[in-house]
Amino acid sequence: MRGTCRFAPFMLACVLAIADLPFARGEEPAPPLAIRGEVVHTMTGPAITDGVILVENGKIKAVGTAAQVPIPPGTRTLQGAVVTPGLIDAHTVVGLTGWINQPQDQDQLDPTEPIQPELRAIDSYNPRERLIEWLRGFGITTLHTGHAPGALVSGQTMIVKTTGDSVEEAVLRPAAMVAVTLGDDSRPGGDGAEKKSPGTRSKAVAMLRGELVKAREYARRRSAGGDEQPDRDLRREVFADVLAQKLPLLVTVNRATDIDAALRVAAEFDLRIVLDSAGEAYLCLERIKAAGVPVILHPSMRRAGMGETENISFETAATLRDAGIPFALQSGYEGYVPKTRVALFEAAIAAANGLTTEQALASITVDAAKILGIDDRVGALRPGLDGDIAIFDGDPFEYTTHCAGVVIDGRVVSDAPR
Repeated sequence: MRGTCRFAPFMLACVLAIADLPFARGEEPAPPLAIRGEVVHTMTGPAITDGVILVENGKIKAVGTAAQVPIPPGTRTLQGAVVTPGLIDAHTVVGLTGWINQPQDQDQLDPTEPIQPELRAIDSYNPRERLIEWLRGFGITTLHTGHAPGALVSGQTMIVKTTGDSVEEAVLRPAAMVAVTLGDDSRPGGDGAEKKSPGTRSKAVAMLRGELVKAREYARRRSAGGDEQPDRDLRREVFADVLAQKLPLLVTVNRATDIDAALRVAAEFDLRIVLDSAGEAYLCLERIKAAGVPVILHPSMRRAGMGETENISFETAATLRDAGIPFALQSGYEGYVPKTRVALFEAAIAAANGLTTEQALASITVDAAKILGIDDRVGALRPGLDGDIAIFDGDPFEYTTHCAGVVIDGRVVSDAPR
């Protein structure tokens, strides 16, 4: 996009009469809407110049050039310099962690036990959290959020739209993955009587394997029925779903040795896994590719420091692309105010360090949707998908550009330039 288009900065060309209200699925269907863009990135092929998107009943009806897709008279029309699908944050903890950085809005991690897969993100998610509104203003329309790294098994993740007054209105998938951490962050440490398990990498992997073995026996007994029927066990149920490939493990790893351990466990139990963060993925490219495992890469601007993140790089996204490994970008987890990064900015840095504009945009749209298994709903602009659209007054990856409008399920949810 850089060097190919000169954007005349203009915001929304029409006066928007719709207030900034979240779309509730119980409301009447959204009225017809048209979006015009000097450049429209559909993520299904080359960008369209002078493009039009028609949305009806919350779904995309037609996409093409202005000559191909006439706008029906009386249809509300928004305009922008660049139009993209609604952006996807492939991994965050927003909605469980909050903007005020106080204990009452920090539900992303329960440190009392090392293994708690039964903890459901849907039971902690706050759709009214101000960080969600903040991200939505930058064009982020879908979040994969939930329990954070920091425990061997911290809980479940979920997928939501960045709108709605209740979790039921926001949710796309109530249970998406089970969050696992291998490496330093899975070892709580402590000294003497306060020392907690697991204390080593091998102990962490052994504990995880042990839970999977127990869950396999639990599932066998539950399916057998009769006198062998065990009492219901929420922890075993979740791991049984993992073994049945109903839920993948989202394994947060950074060191190459931990990446290899995750791949071994996945192969042993025939599990679906997604590598998260994967700072040293460039040391394991052939093994990751051979295993067919996608990566939700650490935020581009995550700070490198001593320990597991000392070898992270701005160029890892391009390295994964060159190796043919599917990947998406994320905002991740921040332990300080304002508690979240913005995936749009992380993709911009990747675009400056080896990715093309289209490839960087794919990492927060169509490629993220494929990894999360929601590409039948979001991630691209094509007929039949949800009407989730981001409108910009210039190149989305330029610092001076504003997100001038956001549409979710065919409704305008943000029109304040940010």
